[in-house]
Amino acid sequence: MEFFPNLNERMKKALYIQLYESFKQAIDQSKLEKSARLPSIRYLAERLNVSKTTVQMAYQQLLAEGYIESKARSGFFVADLDQESAEPASASDPSVFFEKKRAEKQAPVRYDFFMSDIDTEHFPLNEWRKCEQQALSAAHREVLKYGAPQGEERLRSAIADYLHRSRGVRCRPEQVVIAAGTQTILSILYPLINWRYNRLAMEEPGYQGVHRSLQNEKIQLTPIPVEEDGISLHALNQVQADAVYITPSHQYPLGMVMPIARRMQLLTWANKNKCWIIEDDYDGEFRYHGKPIPSLQSIDENRRVIYIGTFSKSLIPAIRVGYMILPLSLLERYHQFEWRQTASRLHQETLACFMESGKWEKHLRKMRTLYRKKQAALLETIKATMNGHVQISGQDAGLHIVLEVKTLRPRSLLISDAIKSGIRVYELSACQSTKYPMVLIGFGGLSIDEIREGIKLLHQTWMPYYL
Repeated sequence: MEFFPNLNERMKKALYIQLYESFKQAIDQSKLEKSARLPSIRYLAERLNVSKTTVQMAYQQLLAEGYIESKARSGFFVADLDQESAEPASASDPSVFFEKKRAEKQAPVRYDFFMSDIDTEHFPLNEWRKCEQQALSAAHREVLKYGAPQGEERLRSAIADYLHRSRGVRCRPEQVVIAAGTQTILSILYPLINWRYNRLAMEEPGYQGVHRSLQNEKIQLTPIPVEEDGISLHALNQVQADAVYITPSHQYPLGMVMPIARRMQLLTWANKNKCWIIEDDYDGEFRYHGKPIPSLQSIDENRRVIYIGTFSKSLIPAIRVGYMILPLSLLERYHQFEWRQTASRLHQETLACFMESGKWEKHLRKMRTLYRKKQAALLETIKATMNGHVQISGQDAGLHIVLEVKTLRPRSLLISDAIKSGIRVYELSACQSTKYPMVLIGFGGLSIDEIREGIKLLHQTWMPYYL
């Protein structure tokens, strides 16, 4: 069956988005059956009288979300959204991801490729200061007092509106809970869950802040290995967990995007077992190919997803503002406890002003463009210098990539070699059956020139050890 969507050039919506949405709807409604072959890019572009780039971008988005799959020399086909869980992952030991360490007493670090750094040079300080002054004006003296435990109403409304428009999150302002960062958000969340098994499952490798958030809890953290498409559902089904913590839009730190088929399976698991999914969308704003992936919460019909986010990557970490969207059943339980607000009321009011004025989304657009250029410079330089000696993954979104180095030299020595040359890269223990050592390379906090110079120097440092 041939399918040719109707595109309208008069619409404000880009043609590639119209094309993407038409195919997505046709697949969701089974108008295109699984394994059906899609028209080739050239053929569809000619038939619809659009550029090949338009079709390519639409197909890339469908590929990223798992609606279609590409087969070498055969073309594009509708994916099986009801496919069974993948086979078990390799029985290799799970990795443990080590975050930023103190610099050793060696050569000064000239190029720090820290994966959580952001670009502060382009932060709109003047605009932020104006919003802060407005929050401190005589008309807003209330900001000097204690704030609402759940967070400032203006900011909760701004967050709910933004998330609905940008990530498809379905919520009302009263479902938004604000606190000082992700770990604090988790500490508020844990008492709200009915822990039958006292077990929280989590991607491994994953965000180590979850480990720290459980230090004073009686909850057991159960690592679940990550496969090519995200968390292993086979392994998850082997444990009795009350909840699972995941980063589906850009797995931290490996960087893969969870496809729609795996997302639907995960939602089925949660509903069947009456479990919770904690969806951490820590850097969903920074996707470099196509529009942002819709949140898992947006397709959850049974309200089993707890959506959490932060402004640390998208704005600045200094304000320490995180949030979560509570399903209504947990919101009722939330109000049974007494809470105190941990996030600065002044920062909340300033951020609300920043978002309401449109400066927030303007800043996001600027930073998305800037980070895209930085990532392009990073990938181009790696290809020009290290081509054939490394394998790159996790480049579809976020502020870091994973680099697999084709060498027999241990990862710890590669990292110490880099430090001696004034370069800092970061450790990623091999959780999977990778043949060669893997390291994390961040690019958010470096200039384009620093990225290029740092990678060239890193190549020279590792050159004697390449296979």
